[in-house]
Amino acid sequence: MTAPVDQTSRWAGAIRLGTVLIAVVLIAWAWHGTEFDTVRLIAGIPRMAEFLARMVPPDMGIANIVVLSTIETVQIAFLGTVLGAVASLVLGLMAAANLTPPWVHQPVKWLLGIVRGIPVILLALLFVSSVGLGPFPGVLAVAVHSTGMLGKFYAEAFEGAQRGPMDALATAGAHRWQVVRFAALPQVGPDIARDTLFRFEMNLRESLVLGLVGAGGIGFYIQLYTRSFHYDKVATLTLVVLVLVIAIEQLSFFVRRRLS
Repeated sequence: MTAPVDQTSRWAGAIRLGTVLIAVVLIAWAWHGTEFDTVRLIAGIPRMAEFLARMVPPDMGIANIVVLSTIETVQIAFLGTVLGAVASLVLGLMAAANLTPPWVHQPVKWLLGIVRGIPVILLALLFVSSVGLGPFPGVLAVAVHSTGMLGKFYAEAFEGAQRGPMDALATAGAHRWQVVRFAALPQVGPDIARDTLFRFEMNLRESLVLGLVGAGGIGFYIQLYTRSFHYDKVATLTLVVLVLVIAIEQLSFFVRRRLS
């Protein structure tokens, strides 16, 4: 009995050692490929300090712009999330392997994967070139990108639903929508709510980035003031962003905890 145990231990040790070696090789490969240089980093600290010094003190004279751009950013994230959630609910149902045949859910899964693979900044550029500048293209970009992620999450939630209640309703003569409405949705409702709230947090951050390509919100004014070297105004907007993100995260955490 001792020999097999020793052999197993040796194999486990060899696997751990191999894993460590692979990790070291990958880190060295990435370190070299990215030209990571601690000397250059340390030498650049004074320049970082100089850059940050230009942002002090923040310019509090742009309160009107701060309020309007903050509202616009939240509006972009909220409406984009709502539109994406609606589309994702439909596509998530179609992508659930336990609710649709393979010829339906497989193509939908591929479609959601393609949508997830498109960078949100590229979507923003596409919609800005199509419908012009402003928050509208930002909403479209957030909605489309959200659909790829939420559609996958919703489909996985539906696939994890227990078959018992659904089979019971189907046996009783309920049609497919009734099975989904009264047996599947009550089971996955909390999961869908949590995933949607998490995506709203992400969309809030992404809507800030979208402003860099003219899609409205705080990000638009950050890039505008950065280009004109008004770093004190950039500091004010950055502080607002930090407060906004923390507030949304805390609210989302509280709601998700109540849903658990």
